[in-house]
Amino acid sequence: MAINEQIRAKEVLVIGPNGEQVGVKKTEDALTLASYAGLDLVLINPNGTPPVCKVMDYNKYRYEKIKKEKEALKRQRANMAELKEYRLSPTIDVGDFETKLRNVIKYLQKGDKIKLSIRFKGRQMAHTELGRDVLIRFSDRLTEYAEIEQHPKLDGRTMTMLLTPKKEK
Repeated sequence: MAINEQIRAKEVLVIGPNGEQVGVKKTEDALTLASYAGLDLVLINPNGTPPVCKVMDYNKYRYEKIKKEKEALKRQRANMAELKEYRLSPTIDVGDFETKLRNVIKYLQKGDKIKLSIRFKGRQMAHTELGRDVLIRFSDRLTEYAEIEQHPKLDGRTMTMLLTPKKEK
């Protein structure tokens, strides 16, 4: 964005600091007008006929623009929930089960999605229902925190299930 002496047009349409139209002026006159006000002349629309300039405090404008962009980025990050993956075993013990359950609850409360997976090894492939039971038991314990987005599905040697956090009402 061109400001003050960087503006190369001979004539510009000037908009005052309060948004009022001052009119078409020579660039030198517009610069004088801006300097009397203690502000900058900023080229807003270089493609207009004549180009449009506004009298404003450029540093304040730039600061507010950066602030708005940071705020928009924060909101965008909040909307992008992460996907956390937890690997379970068809023969998982009670202690491990409870520990993973606590960790999953913590992430669900933060708003992250959870992908639970079980990898079957060797002869465990003959008893995939054990893995399905583990996943169902896990999701039953999380009913107040999560909803099932994708039910247990076997893909090769891996069974996966997706959970999403419940929306607060």
